[in-house]
Amino acid sequence: MPIGDRPGPPEAFARAMATLRPATVRPEIELEDIPAPQRLAPYSGAVGASVYRDDDELAVGRLIVLFDPDGQRGWEGPFRLVAYVRADMEPEITSDPLLGPVAWSWLTDALETHGAGFAAAGGTVTRAVSEGFGNKDNDPVTTELELRASWSPLDEDLSAHVAAWCDLMCIAAGIPPLPPDVTALRPRRTDEETDRKTST
Repeated sequence: MPIGDRPGPPEAFARAMATLRPATVRPEIELEDIPAPQRLAPYSGAVGASVYRDDDELAVGRLIVLFDPDGQRGWEGPFRLVAYVRADMEPEITSDPLLGPVAWSWLTDALETHGAGFAAAGGTVTRAVSEGFGNKDNDPVTTELELRASWSPLDEDLSAHVAAWCDLMCIAAGIPPLPPDVTALRPRRTDEETDRKTST
């Protein structure tokens, strides 16, 4: 092998990464490729997302794919998914003592609804309260939910896991998930876009 040449990623990892960006997503969600951490596994990739209603960002998240052909302790197989979701919430919701188990069930229910086989799931649910002081004394108190989780997918096709993660973000943002047999409609074309299309 010539000096400087590096072998490409394993085929299993490449196949999995090809399923990380679904062909269609809900119109409230914007996905983007983001840098992945390099020290957690020999191979990794990541996608980030934001949930919007009108121009308001209601939730953000990231989903990281880790791949180690030899596996790691606590994994069930060579793959591990790591998810993060943060969403603004009303104070009365974040003060509910049942929020933790309920938020965790949002993830597990979404995975089961989409038929995403998984094992060895674990994570944390955190409630954060931000108060302003000094020259920020008049800033409103904000409360947030943060969910961090990881689990091992049972096959290389990660599309169902991505769909479940997107549902989790929507639920955390207060937007109910779509039934599994319903397809999200994309926003209608603007008049300007329609004029351009008909004039060509």
